[in-house]
Amino acid sequence: MLRSDLMKKVSFAEFGGPDVLHLIDAEEPHAGPGQVRIAVRAAGVNPVDWRIREGQVLGAHPTELPSGVGQDASGVVDEVGEGAEGVEVGDRVFGEGSSTYAEFAVLSAWVRMPEGLTFEEAAGYPSVVETALRIIREVGVRPGQTLLVSGASGGVGSAVLQIARDRGITVIGTAGAANQDYLRSLGALATTYGEGWVERVRRLGRVDAALDLAGSGVIRELVELTGDPRKVISIADLGAPELGVRFSGVAGSVPEALAEAVGLIARGRLHIPVEKSYPLAEAAAAHVDSQAGHTRGRRVIVV
Repeated sequence: MLRSDLMKKVSFAEFGGPDVLHLIDAEEPHAGPGQVRIAVRAAGVNPVDWRIREGQVLGAHPTELPSGVGQDASGVVDEVGEGAEGVEVGDRVFGEGSSTYAEFAVLSAWVRMPEGLTFEEAAGYPSVVETALRIIREVGVRPGQTLLVSGASGGVGSAVLQIARDRGITVIGTAGAANQDYLRSLGALATTYGEGWVERVRRLGRVDAALDLAGSGVIRELVELTGDPRKVISIADLGAPELGVRFSGVAGSVPEALAEAVGLIARGRLHIPVEKSYPLAEAAAAHVDSQAGHTRGRRVIVV
């Protein structure tokens, strides 16, 4: 019989704004078959976290209340479930699970942290890299072609730019004025959004495919630039299908994505900076900042 101790965990009992998030005492979870439990060191803050908190209809993420928050985390394995292979208590890992804004969390997909990566940095990779790999694949862009990324300075955008460049794809990125040099540092041709942005993109070159990462109402323009709604993917605009554009919200293979992430990190081809860290008690502030956008890299909860 597993003992049940209490831990600190961020939870919400009703859908709503950031103020519905509360730090509570909760029973520690335990690793089931094929899972590991970690003592969480850091948890990634992703837009899907606050979309779920608001009660947005996300088919891949049915939510029962009360609910924990968070999918991504890094930490130290302290419990190994039956059938979980290649991992031992004490291993430093990062991966994807559930209710990761907590002192302990169960991961269903994980990988050992490469040398030189901090817990804060590692927590920012799992969902971001899986999403980036998936949408690059789904949009069908090939080496030698040009990919336009709208809202390119956040976590997914940072990963997309670097992975695409590693594959020989030219990338045009849009972001706020303060993030232009950041996009260029990741190998992108950069321009600002706002009035006249379509013409600024055209001056940078032909666009073969486009990704909408910010949900800022630019789907029509992305279709215009690519000439084909099938060459546009959105992860942020739930109305995209009304314009013939695919909304991509269902994760593919997280273990495969984590393995590819480790390879890219080890080769020095992928690095996503942590813009800001928050303690567990300030999860609501992390959500406010995430929803405001203009992120450069990642935001994480530190436990």
